Amino acid sequence: MFETSLELLKFHWVAYSIYALLILSVIAWFAYNLTRKEKAKSIVRIPFYGYIAFLVAGGVGHHIFTYNTIPWVAEDIMRHDIDADRTYDIEIDRHKWKLPEEKMVANMGEKIRFNVKSRDVTYGFGLFRKDGSMVMQMQVVPGYENDILWTFRECGKFDLMSTEYSGPDQYDEHTGKDLMFVEDALVVNCNDKFASK
Repeated sequence: MFETSLELLKFHWVAYSIYALLILSVIAWFAYNLTRKEKAKSIVRIPFYGYIAFLVAGGVGHHIFTYNTIPWVAEDIMRHDIDADRTYDIEIDRHKWKLPEEKMVANMGEKIRFNVKSRDVTYGFGLFRKDGSMVMQMQVVPGYENDILWTFRECGKFDLMSTEYSGPDQYDEHTGKDLMFVEDALVVNCNDKFASK
């Protein structure tokens, strides 16, 4: 149903906006009844607990509905049966990325496995769009296998940065620049051959 995290976020934005308005209506209704001089007649009164039950069912139902529609959930659950089209082995040591290539390249629709190892502290492995929105991320813990399988449903250039604070050495002491930011670390080419996978 949703191809990218942006589509899912737009859906959530609309759903949560409506949900927030419904919750505000409960507060407004309650405040209105508190300020009235005479009590509302039972015929006009909205059944409070029924409305609250409706809100709870709507909130829980929304999450149940979107659980399996998140693009990466099914792939992550079945990842042991999925062969990656490409694998990139990446290391992080002393707040520096050691990429297998200067720029990693993939085609839209390919399944890419990122194996990331930390040699010292906990980092984050995050890929970001040019507008700063996150495509995906995972925590990278030293001494463990940290990998993620991802199918890119959008093409473009993506920046790489750590999504975990790993100490002051992550930033240049003079300029404050994030030393773990790699611009255009991954280039995903538009390719209709893989887009339907």
